[in-house]
Amino acid sequence: MTLKNLREEHLIFAFIIVIACLRMIPHPWNFTPIGALALFSGAYLSKKGYFIIPLAALLIGDAWYGFYNGIVFTAVYLGFIASTLVGHKLLADKYSHTRLGSSIGLGALSFWLISNAGSWLAFYPLTFNGLIQCYVNGIPYLGRSLIADGLYAILIFSVFHAIKNKIFNIKLNNLNSNIA
Repeated sequence: MTLKNLREEHLIFAFIIVIACLRMIPHPWNFTPIGALALFSGAYLSKKGYFIIPLAALLIGDAWYGFYNGIVFTAVYLGFIASTLVGHKLLADKYSHTRLGSSIGLGALSFWLISNAGSWLAFYPLTFNGLIQCYVNGIPYLGRSLIADGLYAILIFSVFHAIKNKIFNIKLNNLNSNIA
């Protein structure tokens, strides 16, 4: 492991801690940084553990606020795993603003589809009409997720890249001045 990789990993870890703590702040339903954290973790953490961080942040928040229906609980966690996979597939080693925008939309949509399926199984008639009613009732939550994921992801990725570029540019400038 190089010094550059070590410092980048520390920066990523610091970002994850801050983002996870933001979930503890009171917030409207589906307006948390966890979706953006899932995308960020998928983009920058190793293959073996990239989905663990958002789930750990979610679990800590659920322990803090209280647990809920087991079916919905499982579906919510599966939804964030899907968002993390979106971040990993679309952003790992190939970040761009276009890919970030696509990831935000696809991550929020996959979370909404999966988590609402859990709500349907737990709280609605298990009929086609019940499923449709569940998704119609969930549209406001999708909107909030899109806005929250968009705002938090743009903030997180922008600040991360600005800090990362500043740290490494300063390092390169110092190295170049020592050579001259």
